[in-house]
Amino acid sequence: MHTSTTHTIVRAATAETLADGPTSSITLLADGEHTAGATTINRAHLALGSPGAPAHRHENATETIFVIDGSLDVLIDDEVHTLTAGDLVFIDSGTAHAFAPTPGSTADMLAIYTPGQERFAYYRMLQQFHLGEITLPELQATSDRFDNHYVDSPVWRARA
Repeated sequence: MHTSTTHTIVRAATAETLADGPTSSITLLADGEHTAGATTINRAHLALGSPGAPAHRHENATETIFVIDGSLDVLIDDEVHTLTAGDLVFIDSGTAHAFAPTPGSTADMLAIYTPGQERFAYYRMLQQFHLGEITLPELQATSDRFDNHYVDSPVWRARA
């Protein structure tokens, strides 16, 4: 990664990729520290059957999801929408949301958060949780630090 005061270049060959579960990975592209707090960007590959991200909300950031390939179910408040390659959704701060590949599909997506903040450390913790190195309560205890607040969604639970 090359960062200056006016730009950041991330090369695919050197971007850090984490396994946050047995059926998904996250490629870390730019964090708040790399963009002077403007944005955080990652790419997620969700294989067939991936649980995706559980219902959660961000109190201080908006999240934009762009589907690069495949089909993605996205919960917004109490409604599930199916997005396909080329579709985009903007999710305002405070809105409960979740995402996972549509049953029988895979999904490749880009997630963009504004403003940017420290999120890469959270993604690394997801990998640690997947590997059994930290517990769910330890992960949940970081909700304020990373602005990732898990919520219960009967609509999302019923989707499965």
